[in-house]
Amino acid sequence: MRTSIWLACAVVGAGAVASGPAVSQEALKIGVPTALTGTYAGLGNEAVRAVEFAAEQVNAKGGVAGRKVEIKTLDSEAKPEVARKQAEKLALEGYKILTGTIASGEGLAMAPMLARWDAIYVSTINKSDKLTGESCGPRVFRVNKQDAQDAAVVKPWLAKRKEGKWAIMAADIAWGRDSGRSFVEAAKAGKKQIVAELYSPFGTNDFAPFIQEIKSSGAEGLWVALAGRDAINFATQAKEFGILDKIFVAGVSFVTDNTVKALGPISKGVWGIINYSSTLDTPANKAFVEAWKKKYNGDEPTNFEGETYMGMQVIFQAVERAKSVKPMNVAKAMHGGTFDTILGKLKIRAEDHQIVAPNFFGYIGERDGKLRPIITETISAETATPAPTGTCKMAAF
Repeated sequence: MRTSIWLACAVVGAGAVASGPAVSQEALKIGVPTALTGTYAGLGNEAVRAVEFAAEQVNAKGGVAGRKVEIKTLDSEAKPEVARKQAEKLALEGYKILTGTIASGEGLAMAPMLARWDAIYVSTINKSDKLTGESCGPRVFRVNKQDAQDAAVVKPWLAKRKEGKWAIMAADIAWGRDSGRSFVEAAKAGKKQIVAELYSPFGTNDFAPFIQEIKSSGAEGLWVALAGRDAINFATQAKEFGILDKIFVAGVSFVTDNTVKALGPISKGVWGIINYSSTLDTPANKAFVEAWKKKYNGDEPTNFEGETYMGMQVIFQAVERAKSVKPMNVAKAMHGGTFDTILGKLKIRAEDHQIVAPNFFGYIGERDGKLRPIITETISAETATPAPTGTCKMAAF
């Protein structure tokens, strides 16, 4: 468990930096209830690293409008009930701006409690449409892509694929179910047949029964919505059973830097959605990546680290505009606001607090002698972000 830390380096494109020593103002306290143990521990630690890095940068420049940034992290184990309890502890200790949580179920468990805690939650990884849909609220924001945004990328891509029969292998959690549903809809639109739709319990170690079903289904293509240790266990075992060599494989949160590092050559040739890449060619992203590499001995930021850093940029700018660290003042500054990020200027919609952002598709290949996700297609923010569904009934501030 990490304790409170004061960190100190410049938020690229944040516009919320004070020069010189920080003045004596109330600190900006950010709570990070995230998975530090269990299936998503690797992802949680990436989120923490991004939060810490952003805080170091801004504190070295005097803080956010003269306010030092203080971080506290508690282990949520990627379990909804644990996340709710840990988030409550953080909020009661004054860390009322919450971020960095991994599983969608965690965010959904926290959302209805935010008013009671007088806190806000800024998702940087949760994908379930419900978070900015039926479970939306004035205190919930998402700066990463939701399932609907990923689906908007999949539909045109899938329609062009030659494989007619597809299997789905997804985690039996809120995000996995949403991703599976979205892929089924994309398959229908592209006149593809779903021959197997499988959902594994969170934290599955033995994927053999699922792999056998995929093999016997006659699938020509396989869509995978697994992350963290689940993704690694499945891919390793699927390789052993030979299906990665016989079936075309694509996915979401499966074509990630984290998976590539763990699987090595096994991951080569897998296609899928790439929500963030260190190779993105924007001035702000280039500056961020160079600073990150300098800090972490040449390592490049992963997709979850990039997305979480972007969330910190938004938080810092909202605090600057609000001239306050009070949660609802910060929320009002985020509501419908446009922010400078490593992906460019992006807007958070007032209707549902979902960020409108570009999305990307590609594959795991070799570049500069290293395996990494390689973007082959960029989808504009307007095309990649479907209009609000109307399921969000945003309460008045």
